[in-house]
Formats: sequence, C-alpha cells, structure tokens
Amino acid sequence: MPLELVTIPALSDNYTYLLHDAASGDTACIDVPEAAPILAELSKRGWPLTEIWLTHHHHDHVGGVDDLLAEFDAKVTGATADIHRLPPLNREVGDGDAFEFGGEVVDVLDVPGHTTGHIAFVLRKSGYAFTADSLMALGCGRLFEGTAEQMWTSLQKLAALDPATLICSGHEYTQANAKFAITVDPDNPDLKDRMERINMARDRNEPTVPSTLADELATNPFLRPADSAIQAQLDMIGAEPVDVFAEIRARKDRF
Repeated sequence: MPLELVTIPALSDNYTYLLHDAASGDTACIDVPEAAPILAELSKRGWPLTEIWLTHHHHDHVGGVDDLLAEFDAKVTGATADIHRLPPLNREVGDGDAFEFGGEVVDVLDVPGHTTGHIAFVLRKSGYAFTADSLMALGCGRLFEGTAEQMWTSLQKLAALDPATLICSGHEYTQANAKFAITVDPDNPDLKDRMERINMARDRNEPTVPSTLADELATNPFLRPADSAIQAQLDMIGAEPVDVFAEIRARKDRF
C-alpha cells in the first residue's frame, strides 16, 4: 500500500502535504507555507510530525517551519545548495541523493529554474513526486533565478517518471494556467476536457492538485514544446524544444 497522502490548502493559494506511514507512525510535511492548517490536520488525525522536507527557500514554502518545530522535534531536510537561505537543516541533500522514509526510498532531484536551489522529492514505490514550483499543474514556476534551459532540463527529468506518478505541486494556479494553455494549444481535446474538469472542481472549491504526470504530459504546454501543433501555433515549426519552451514561458509571463 502507498504511504497515506494528505493535501492541505495554506495561505491564499499554496498547498502543503502530509505523508504518513501507518506502520511506524512517522509523518513528513513537505513545505510549510504556514503552520496553523498543518497543526490542525495533525491534531485531527492524531499524528506526530517527525520530518519536514523543503523544496526551496521562498517564504511561502518555509514560513511556518519555526512554528512547527516549536511543537514537534522534526528532522528538517533541504538542499545543500540553499543551506544559506533555508531554515537550519538536519539533513542536506542534492541531486542523486536518497534517504528512507516509511520503508521507501525517497529520491532527490535537482530541478532548478524557478530558483537555482530547487529540489524535488520522488517516492517511486508510492508514486508521488513533490515538485512544488518546478512542474506544476498545467504549468511551471516562473524563472525567478534560473534560465529557460535549466527549467527545461528540470522538466525533462520529471517527465521521465512513471506516467502514473502523482505530481504534488505547490499552488492552486491550475485554472489560470489552463486559460493560458489553451492559447498555445487550442485544438487539444485532452486539454479541453481537463479544463472542464478543473472548472467543475473549482466551482466545488476542490483542489486541482495533485495531478497525474500522464495528464501533464497530455495537456501541459510546458512539457509539450516538441508538439507540432504547438509549434505551428507559435510559428516555430522545427525549432528546438528548449527554444519553444522559452517562448511559451515568455508568453505566460505576459499573459
């Protein structure tokens, strides 16, 4: 059985996640926008918090760490490359590193682009990838520090995972991302169908994440710059995928 996954809304549009191993009772929190909703969920379920995993240094992903640590003696994991701007770490990791949680291997991938020190956590057995602001539902993070080349390389790493993987991203941006995606991929029937499902979910105030990698591969334009229909829409037929990706990202920035 996969580890139990709980998706928790935080702040205005963030998500944080709890990952629970029933056998050991251990619980990890992936990114901490704020502590209150996490503490409430832990209390409701009677779970202790044993670990905190941080994907990157932005305040809306680490701002509640101190408040969680005031309640629980949790081990904090984050990127060696960002140690100077993360909360104090008990475990520093980088690309290719792995550690154990709940009887599973947690693989660490460097996925720079949004920030230079962004990492993702992948649990292949349970089928979860915690991608935060790298690969997002129908989008990818804005290039605040990295380059288009870096982000495209990062997305290719994530695109190579099992298509059944759940992509646990960091924000409720999906509806806005869909409105942009249709402008560069207007004839994609999978995208049109997904937009309908997204709109219905949001009308019910339901989260649109996690999403499956299979859905992202079929509908997320940031994973599809080699698609001939998207290239034609952008008047970039035959261009290198990284150049098409850069154009898509630039258009999204202006959208």
